Amino acid sequence: MRVLVVEDEAFLAEMIAEGLRRDALAVDVAADGLEALRKMRFGEYDVLVLDRDLPGLHGDDVCRRVVEQRLMTRVLMLTAAGTVRDRVDGLGLGADDYLAKPFAYDELLARVLALGRRARPALPPVLERAGIVLDTARRQASRDGRHLHLSRKEFAVLEALLRAEGAVVSGEDLIEQVWEEHTSYRTNAVRVTLSKLRAKLGEPPVVETVQGVGYRITSVPPSGRSGGPSTGRTS
Repeated sequence: MRVLVVEDEAFLAEMIAEGLRRDALAVDVAADGLEALRKMRFGEYDVLVLDRDLPGLHGDDVCRRVVEQRLMTRVLMLTAAGTVRDRVDGLGLGADDYLAKPFAYDELLARVLALGRRARPALPPVLERAGIVLDTARRQASRDGRHLHLSRKEFAVLEALLRAEGAVVSGEDLIEQVWEEHTSYRTNAVRVTLSKLRAKLGEPPVVETVQGVGYRITSVPPSGRSGGPSTGRTS
């Protein structure tokens, strides 16, 4: 899930961003409305955490642009004004949800995750393939009953590969889905993360490299035994 936090209070913006990143979300930050529009022009976001009182371009106008352009991005509007009238006005602009400051981080996270689910087609919370079980709600992963201790990036990469249901996912797509902006495929971030993930998944290998194309989860049975040779990984 990709999130854009638009907040002119630098400390609050970074606090929200770092919290969401710890929960395995890819997060970018914009300090004003105009910067937010620029980022949305070049990247797709599932959720926009949008402060209403922004410099440069007011949060109301940013929200209107999202609605006018019929973007799939869901908008969670933040504001220090939390009266019923303010909430009604914010939702009337097209915001999907509204949260008054100050707020508890756990509530913000719950609302962001709920909006992210609405931004995408309905998907099962538990993903299974090749003996791997990934519980996205509980942030737990296992293979053949063995618990996997994954970093947030490893978890997110594994989720992206499992959601592809055996299809190939390019390195560029993994960067887009899992990492923050300005991360280049040439940084080896994907290769390093995949190397660590493969080591934790163990044998038989199930993450296959399709040369020049990308990566996929093979359909190796959970026991690692099949009537023919395992596809394994090619590099």
